[in-house]
Amino acid sequence: MNFELTEERQMLQDGLRRFLRETVTSDLLSEATESSEGHSQTLWNGLAEMGVIGALFSERDGGFGGAGFDLALVFEEMGRVGAFEPLLETGVLAGRLIAELGSDEQKALIEDVIAGSIKIGFAHGEPRSRYDLERVEATAEAGPQGYVLNGHKAVVRAAPSADYFVISARTAGNVADEDGISLFLVPAGAEGLTLRSYPLNCGGRASEMLLENLTVAHDSVLGEPGAAFTALERAVAYATAAISAEALGLMETIRELTTDYLKTRQQFGRPIGKFQALQHRMADVLIIIEQARSAVINLAGHLESPPALRARHVSATKYMIGCAARQVVEESIQMHGGIGMTQEYALAHLAKRLTMVDHKFGDTDYHLERFCKTQLVSAVPA
Repeated sequence: MNFELTEERQMLQDGLRRFLRETVTSDLLSEATESSEGHSQTLWNGLAEMGVIGALFSERDGGFGGAGFDLALVFEEMGRVGAFEPLLETGVLAGRLIAELGSDEQKALIEDVIAGSIKIGFAHGEPRSRYDLERVEATAEAGPQGYVLNGHKAVVRAAPSADYFVISARTAGNVADEDGISLFLVPAGAEGLTLRSYPLNCGGRASEMLLENLTVAHDSVLGEPGAAFTALERAVAYATAAISAEALGLMETIRELTTDYLKTRQQFGRPIGKFQALQHRMADVLIIIEQARSAVINLAGHLESPPALRARHVSATKYMIGCAARQVVEESIQMHGGIGMTQEYALAHLAKRLTMVDHKFGDTDYHLERFCKTQLVSAVPA
């Protein structure tokens, strides 16, 4: 099997890596963290001008990519510099759902998304949903004027900068049923939609979203009412591949920082990287990063597989990434010593982002259990 990038992807990777290295500085990340939007508009505009957002969408939807390997390429490069632009929410989650389920009028927004002129948030998780996609307590009741939404969405990432939201709510069924979940495209300033914003530990901002008698038109529904779960699960699978690739980029930069530190830090008259014990620990870090890379490649190639097989590869990869991330963070901080805990040093931000990857779309415990269940199901004879 040939794992080399196509010529187009290689050009995108080279250009994106060069642009990010020249643009993303510690000052830019600090300014983005302190801004009310929680990201850098300068960086966002640059990504749009390069066509990076278009790489997240297929040609059918107005982009030029959209495959698993396109997402992996973009997010690995974003991870290398520790950037926290709302590409995941706008391009992989909300944008993909609109492209798959939306009407022609709703899909028209994709052109503005690719151009970078609008951002779309994704509001699905709730205080009691944990990592279960099917657990939706927010309700949407149909009426003569449209649907009336009520509920609470938790940790809606990049919400302060969003122009629209894709919001999930239950139009039928019980709280944990897969059937009965609907998605709604709602403008950010709609009456009845309240955001309570706060900074995230790993950079960027999120909001608690309160829906209080939020009335939306009947045509704001994405696809068939009550039938959104399949598309939702597929979009989250792509998003999991994206953040796994981002984690891989973070690990690579952390490894480089640690290697450089071991070459320059002197102890007993020589660089500490000369000590065999630390060389062995760095070898272990390198090995587990390569295992993580293999897992990301494997998942990127299985995103179009049947749902059960895709779910198995999603959980296997997310579990591997979580384990690798923990080891890389712990080893890098320990080998750096006190400087590894210094906020002004780049490792601190990168380690925070890498640590928080495990808490997006399911942690290691969740995906290990899920993987075991899918294995058991596949082992049961028909």
